[in-house]
Amino acid sequence: MRFLYLVALLLSSLTGLGQSVGILTGIVRDRKTQETIPGATVTLEGTSLGASSDAEGRYRLSEIPTGSYNVRATMVGYEPLLRANVVITSGNASIINLELSSGSQQLGEVQVVGNRAIRVATAETPLSVQRINTEEIKSNPGGNFDISKVIQTLPGVGGGGTGGTSGFRNDIIIRGGAPNENVYYLDGIEVPVINHFQTQGSGGGPTGILNVSFIEDVTLSSSAFEARYDNALSSVLQFRQRDGNPDRVQGNVRLSGTEVAGTLEGPLAKNTTFLASARRSYLQLLFKAIDLPIRPNYWDFQYKITTKLSPKTTLTSIGLGAIDHFELAVPRESSPDKEYILRSTPTIDQWNYTIGLALRQLLPNGFLNVALSRTQLDNKLDQFEDRSTTEEADRVLLTRSGETENKLRLDVNKSVGRWQYAYGAVGQYVQYDSRFFSRVRSEVRDAQGGLVSPQVNVRFQTAIDFARFGAFGQLTRTLLPDDRLTISAGLRADGNSFTEGGANLLRTLSPRVSASYGLAPRWNLNASVGRYYKIPPSTILGFRDEAGRAVNQGTRYIRSDHYVAGLEFLPAAATRFTLEGFYKKYNHYPVSVRDGISLANLGGDFAALGNEAVQSTGLGRAYGAELFFQQKLTRKIFAVASFTAFRSEFSGVDGRFKPSAWDSRFLASALLGRKFEKGWEMGFKYRFAGGSPYTPFDLEASRASYLAVGRGVLDYSRLNTVRLGNFQQFDFRLDKKFNWRRTSIDLFLDVQNAFLLKNPSLPSYTFQRTDDNSGFQTSDGQPIRPDGSNAFPILLQDDDPSVTPTIGFILEF
Repeated sequence: MRFLYLVALLLSSLTGLGQSVGILTGIVRDRKTQETIPGATVTLEGTSLGASSDAEGRYRLSEIPTGSYNVRATMVGYEPLLRANVVITSGNASIINLELSSGSQQLGEVQVVGNRAIRVATAETPLSVQRINTEEIKSNPGGNFDISKVIQTLPGVGGGGTGGTSGFRNDIIIRGGAPNENVYYLDGIEVPVINHFQTQGSGGGPTGILNVSFIEDVTLSSSAFEARYDNALSSVLQFRQRDGNPDRVQGNVRLSGTEVAGTLEGPLAKNTTFLASARRSYLQLLFKAIDLPIRPNYWDFQYKITTKLSPKTTLTSIGLGAIDHFELAVPRESSPDKEYILRSTPTIDQWNYTIGLALRQLLPNGFLNVALSRTQLDNKLDQFEDRSTTEEADRVLLTRSGETENKLRLDVNKSVGRWQYAYGAVGQYVQYDSRFFSRVRSEVRDAQGGLVSPQVNVRFQTAIDFARFGAFGQLTRTLLPDDRLTISAGLRADGNSFTEGGANLLRTLSPRVSASYGLAPRWNLNASVGRYYKIPPSTILGFRDEAGRAVNQGTRYIRSDHYVAGLEFLPAAATRFTLEGFYKKYNHYPVSVRDGISLANLGGDFAALGNEAVQSTGLGRAYGAELFFQQKLTRKIFAVASFTAFRSEFSGVDGRFKPSAWDSRFLASALLGRKFEKGWEMGFKYRFAGGSPYTPFDLEASRASYLAVGRGVLDYSRLNTVRLGNFQQFDFRLDKKFNWRRTSIDLFLDVQNAFLLKNPSLPSYTFQRTDDNSGFQTSDGQPIRPDGSNAFPILLQDDDPSVTPTIGFILEF
């Protein structure tokens, strides 16, 4: 803190060396047709500054005093649009594209309908949708520029430490659904991996891949998905990237205790712009300095190239990739027992990338999208009884796995009068290979020599390839005077060439319908009913038994039926309240043949989800209510608060509903930000989650198996019968911005868990070690027996509070 103050004092003495003004530019488009809109008026609220879009829809405001503004766009025949908290700096031009929705009002009515400016829903998805912009991501306390962490402040969203996962992970848990029930789109191209150290077949990881400098806004839909999106059971996350600066080369460097990142952008050729970035992690150094065992080490890269081939045709190329290494080290202050556990955890080496081309062609009253992409993931995990040895006899886990997806998507979108319609298709070619070994447990016998449980090792090698395909249609219509009622209906079907009956599209027909009714100028009543399908992950489909048979070809698509209703209140142009109730019903969820539990409980650690025989007999349900409040930037204050009460239950082989690993029951979050004079900004964030359920250890089986497998054996007959304590975290952020003639700098202090709150985590099973850590203590002073009968079993709790401070800067030039 003292260092930050001294640097701020030094730089403040230089603020008078240049003018402190910036630039705002972008393109105004029709939201329905994507046509550019000439003559639209763009103004900065509270100032006399404004401009009109030119014949190509581009607007430009220059000589803007640096600071934060609310940007308003208006045009006859369109509803006014408000973009809150747009930050103007002297270092980089702010590039904000604006999309206006058609309406019936005239200029004289702008002030009346302006109260609806904050509404983020669409006709197809009128509820269960939230949107955050790039400035909200950058300034989020504890977010550390990580989009996955920022999303966890939204209603119904749990994350690391709040839903059966480790506190340092980025698993996104939506309304009680598993992490792999979400899909992600970057500029309309599906991106399966958005976190470093991805759990294959699931999601999550300690930190996100996406560079916040690229992002214009993020939209989260937790129900009422448009029919164009496949494989979504819990949410669709859409990341929209901005275009590079068309006027000059500019960039930024971000340096902190966790990473260094560089971004460069500008014109590449006539009608072509680029964005490019690279990032290197220093998290491993920070965590070592503050004596945390986590050692994430990564690189990531990202680019976007946009070419306007003609006034109606735009070609976009995107790329995203990462190189990862992860392990747990032994802290300086660690007991022998904890040290042994840390040395027996797996190491992870991964790399992945997604590259894609997206073509947008404007049509009469609409547009055509065509997207071609390729994603590849290479995953390597190694675990031994002790990391000091690499002898195969001591191996506990081995994974050598690769997955490749090639995708072609196209959709046509039209708007005719009060009607909107869209249709399209998708084709994919999937390749998956894996070499896998895991010691699950050793043979356990009772005192009389009777077999309690057999030894279980899983070993297989597989390679599969298959096609996936699907098609959709969506129809939307406004009704009643003033378009007060909007109804949208969609139908989708998906298939594949691998599973039994997978080519029968009638098995995956997924209808959905949504409606929005304007009760009053500031009140909206919304509802939706929909059926959604997801193909099981390739880690399940590709599993083979000891005879080499693909035993999971009979699995079904997982089905989820959503019923949602909600009320939306928009009292002012920058204020929003929503209240929603939801019910999700699951069918055909994979159930482990070996353990008899639903795989909906798994995916919150670093082992791959799947790699075992399953049967599609699982059921599930998640239901609850959400309350959300949002105040965009007004009078230098912005705030967000949400509360969710819910239940998440799934059945296993016994057909009985039991709490899932994500059933934390209560989620609450609050964020408050305040902007001060002279570039100072402060933010506070608080998160709460009820205690997550977990499965206790089978003490007898754990004792007999521990020396062989290096971990305890869970007692799935008592699945999720014990709960952790509540999760709480308070984060703090302080920023100071300086602006010169062509450069700017943002100094920041970001502190996660600033109050050092203790948060419980899952216990670890081990045997007590000797004081010098040379071996295990025994009850008879003799060497430990293979069945552990003379050992001292203990359960280690890992709930020591830790704080993660980050000091850094963002230099724009």
